[in-house]
Amino acid sequence: MPRWIPLAPLAIVAIIGGLTSTGSAQTVSFAGTWTLNRTLSQIPKEIGFAVIQIPPDPAGGQRAPASGGRGGRGGSAPQSGRAPGAFGAPRESYEDSQRRQLLTDEARNPSPQLTITERPGQLTIVDDQGRTRALSTTAIRQSLELLNIPVAVSTTNIQNRYIVVYDVSQDRKVRYIYSRLDGPSMLIVDIELIEQGKAGDTAHLVYEPGTASPAAAGATTSSATSGTPTATGRSAEAFDQRPGAELRGLRSLGVVVEALSPQAKACGLGEGPIEAALSKRLTDGGFTVRRNADNDTYLYVNIKTDRLPDGTCLSRYDTTIYSYTTAKMSYGTSAALVQVELMHRGGINASSAPHAPAIIRQLESDVDLFVAQIRTANR
Repeated sequence: MPRWIPLAPLAIVAIIGGLTSTGSAQTVSFAGTWTLNRTLSQIPKEIGFAVIQIPPDPAGGQRAPASGGRGGRGGSAPQSGRAPGAFGAPRESYEDSQRRQLLTDEARNPSPQLTITERPGQLTIVDDQGRTRALSTTAIRQSLELLNIPVAVSTTNIQNRYIVVYDVSQDRKVRYIYSRLDGPSMLIVDIELIEQGKAGDTAHLVYEPGTASPAAAGATTSSATSGTPTATGRSAEAFDQRPGAELRGLRSLGVVVEALSPQAKACGLGEGPIEAALSKRLTDGGFTVRRNADNDTYLYVNIKTDRLPDGTCLSRYDTTIYSYTTAKMSYGTSAALVQVELMHRGGINASSAPHAPAIIRQLESDVDLFVAQIRTANR
């Protein structure tokens, strides 16, 4: 798996993650609205912790997030590269697995926009969905409810950097380091997964100053840039910067289930039942559904299945909404047709028979989340 190395001088934070004092006085302001520059950012598709066994969730089966990447139409998602023996590791609790899934999903799919406010003893971060995190910089540790999942977090300010550490489990943490650069002005967010005290996968995010209001502020008008220089040196064309703007007007989706392997079919999975179940979910959500159609915006499902020696079925699944647009690339001279990933969810399920119902339940849950996010964007 590739390792992304944070830009200097951020490497020094590896030795200060456990500090709880505030260090030097705050002199740099982080306040403002920040827009993610994906070109300058480094976001590995396979960022994640090693997969270990988890007990069944209340709906049945076993679930853990996929640490692998995503597959496009007609392609195969890359293997995660995790050691086969990982399933012999100690079990984690269901609550720990939920925290792991939430925090690794956030690392793989960072918010395209952040709005930050500061006041003595508190850092407040609002994402593109209007979800707010009020982080105390004076408490040694605080408990937050993130999507109804309790997460312990500590926030410190050391040498004009905010260091936010989320506890996944006893031996696992996710550390965010927020820093500022000038000339041009940027917000740098480095993410590091820590397992048993050792540094693991990393991501490096670069945010530029934005002008859009956060969803929490109830913005109803379009904000745009007009000829504003970006860090790439190009002037950006006017565009809608409202949170979820790329989902506005989306009411029709194709559904494509990638052909399943013989191992998947031996475990009871079939393209037809999966397509029918997800099509019904979308139809119930108010969408017009075009089955087995990928010529426009569509829901794509890719499942990779193996049978373990004890008969257990192990499936990794990715659910993605893709669309197409024309764009002039930074290195090109004319517009080209490109595929765009709008939304993505993924996971791993290891269970004995019946395996197919557990997989379909998880896929339906992911599609329900997509529907909810699209509805929110279209309010």
